[in-house]
Amino acid sequence: MGQACGHALLCRSQPPSSEIRGQQVFLRPDESSAPALTTRQSTTLSEQLQDALLRLAAVTDARSLRAALQDSVQELLPSTECVCVYMLEGVSRLLCDDPPHELPQEGKIRCVLYVCVCVCFCVCVCFCVCFINNLTESDREILLQQQTRSQCCCLLLVSEDNHQLFCQLMFGRFGQVVEKKKSITLQDISEERRQLSSMLGCEISSMLCVPVASRATGQVVALACAFNKQGGQRHTEADEHAIQHCFCYTSTVLTSTLAFQKEQKLKVECQALLQVAKNLFTHLGKFFFLSVPLREERTFCSVFLLDRVSHELVAKVFDGGVVSDEEKEFRIPADQGIAGHVATTGQILNIKDAYSHPLFYRGVDDSTGFRTRNILCFPIKDENNEVIGVAELVNKMNGPWFNRFDEDLATAFSIYCGISIAHSLLYKKVHEAQFRSHLANEMMMYHMKVSEEEVTKLLVTGIEPVMEIHPCYAEFTYTPRSLPDDTTPLCILSMFEDMGFITTYKIDLNTLARFCLMVKKGYRDPPYHNWMHAFSVSHFCYLLYKNLGLSNYLEDIEILALFVSCMCHDLDHRGTNNSFQVASQSVLAALYSSEGSVMERHHFAQAIAILNTFGCNIFEKFSRKDYQRVLDLIRDIILATDLAHHLRIFKDLQKMADDGYNPKSQTHRSMLLCLLMTSCDLSDQTKGWKTTRKIAELIYKEFFSQGDLEKAMGNRPSEMMDREKAYIPELQISFMEHIAMPIYKLLSELFPEATELYERVAANREQWTKVSHKFTIRGLPSNNSLDFLDQEYELLQSQGAFGSDDHCLNGCLEDAEGGRGQ
Repeated sequence: MGQACGHALLCRSQPPSSEIRGQQVFLRPDESSAPALTTRQSTTLSEQLQDALLRLAAVTDARSLRAALQDSVQELLPSTECVCVYMLEGVSRLLCDDPPHELPQEGKIRCVLYVCVCVCFCVCVCFCVCFINNLTESDREILLQQQTRSQCCCLLLVSEDNHQLFCQLMFGRFGQVVEKKKSITLQDISEERRQLSSMLGCEISSMLCVPVASRATGQVVALACAFNKQGGQRHTEADEHAIQHCFCYTSTVLTSTLAFQKEQKLKVECQALLQVAKNLFTHLGKFFFLSVPLREERTFCSVFLLDRVSHELVAKVFDGGVVSDEEKEFRIPADQGIAGHVATTGQILNIKDAYSHPLFYRGVDDSTGFRTRNILCFPIKDENNEVIGVAELVNKMNGPWFNRFDEDLATAFSIYCGISIAHSLLYKKVHEAQFRSHLANEMMMYHMKVSEEEVTKLLVTGIEPVMEIHPCYAEFTYTPRSLPDDTTPLCILSMFEDMGFITTYKIDLNTLARFCLMVKKGYRDPPYHNWMHAFSVSHFCYLLYKNLGLSNYLEDIEILALFVSCMCHDLDHRGTNNSFQVASQSVLAALYSSEGSVMERHHFAQAIAILNTFGCNIFEKFSRKDYQRVLDLIRDIILATDLAHHLRIFKDLQKMADDGYNPKSQTHRSMLLCLLMTSCDLSDQTKGWKTTRKIAELIYKEFFSQGDLEKAMGNRPSEMMDREKAYIPELQISFMEHIAMPIYKLLSELFPEATELYERVAANREQWTKVSHKFTIRGLPSNNSLDFLDQEYELLQSQGAFGSDDHCLNGCLEDAEGGRGQ
């Protein structure tokens, strides 16, 4: 009753003060407690008191508790005018509904309440249900015996889901008592008398079995059995009525107790399921934890996962043990046996007698001597209700077979942990993919590996000041492609030093040297998009820093990110563009096509791979916030090298130039970084004509190679990719007019110092116009060389048509096809 209502108890046996909170019922102070005390001291309860106590014992909720208390007190104390029942609300408020009021926090009544549990100790004693704590164990055992004057008594509890008796007395007559709700005697089970005597350990001369029904549902919840009536007599109807009278009210307490036990068991099982989920998420990929909660009341547990490729069930947990990867896997066809049937139908299968079931195979039991009594097999499903596995439980311990409660638990396990298993399998696939990727990256990095000797050789002479590289190294007119290939990493170090990055960010020189060498090795050898292109782009970024005063427009970390992005912006370029990657359904397209900018995302991924390589992380001393920011900046800047991105934001760039640049605006700084990156990427167009012409030759050589691949695939390449249709001067003029010149025009509007860059691009555009007739007359030679245009250039130069281009005449540019282009 106390468990059912959870608010108040009428009768208790002097509990400690820590147990009385919220469970007090007391009489008004002006009422006498003598009658109750006198009653408590009597050896037998009066019928009046017994009925009152039984009425209270039948209470199952707080709503009916008040009425039962008032009726019982008024019945025991007829002279009482009013009974007030106070229920605890919150921590200390005591409220009464009839009449509605609250017990004062101070006063005599409240004082009495704190001094004693009740003004009157009403001790509830019932021969069927006992509330007195100081009774001995022997007293508890003889209550029913006293009522029926029997040698021994027992109570058989019936499970509500399948009428299964907790005690394994599975005789036919006992089942009829549950079904027909009629009592039986020893004469009704004479054929089972000997077996029953053997189980009880004594000779049975008489027996009475009475069904105990729930008052709420009318279903039989227990069987009260009395054996061997004293004096050798048989049990009579009076004994049956006595037992029925005992359980008239207390059957409610019995059902409440059974419900409480069921809730406790359910709580334990739910906690076990939560622990399984916790273990799965903590130990993804490990299936041993699946069997822990399922084996507590079962002898063996096996978990199979469905392999849809081979259509087999693979054992991950078999007979309670984990099947390790090293052992030979245990596999069974997914359409055979009990587990196969469940995997195919997706329905739970509860087999009470394994040997009588047609799907059970007895061969294993016959060979091992094991006895399979019962089986509970259920499917494990994912969030899409697809079967991903099967769990099989064998031989329930605390019961003859698996009941409905076990089926409900299995269903909960299937739904909850099925999702966890699906995630675990997905995690395993991701882990394996990461391992393969790591292995492939290791193989790639092995061939790109930078030895300590290379690092030492690069640093042995120290970092050379940029002015010692060339007096005009920091001028827009300087052509970095004139430098020998093997000197470019040291030039990168010189630019890092001159821009102050090494000191400002405390970059370790060995780490920086290794990073530069790794980036250089990360470039392939296409005609144009090679390391020399990356070096030229990086040098132009240095020129912008030195000549345009970028420190007044950008933060230091943004300038660093821009310079590193220039170095890495074309890493692992294959000489083909984004369209080709998508059309050819390459691996890169599969990875990045959904996000767009396929090659640019690959370049960024390669840059991160190098930074993650041991000894190459130049940002290792950054704070977590700065580290995340610089990587985000590098990503955005490299993605900006996609000309499609530039065309999308060009109107915004123009608006920024028209309205005026605001260095405090994050949006303006981000757009400026994109513009600067694009201007660096196309910086070859700002050099002298001889450099521009040579670069065009390299670019179209690369384009035509892609066109040849597209033709081999059965596709029609675009005009600029088709060596048979491309008219290079016209294509170059169009590119300069629509892409290059607007970029440098915009740059000159933001930075007046950049006006000369726009003028150089415009001059090269004019040169293409002037020499185009030579191309028309001769066409493109078989060797794809544009050297024949130099004669026309030299003629025009002798006439003073162009400025000086001395920096590209150091003998290296002409050897670009000889391997210097990396």
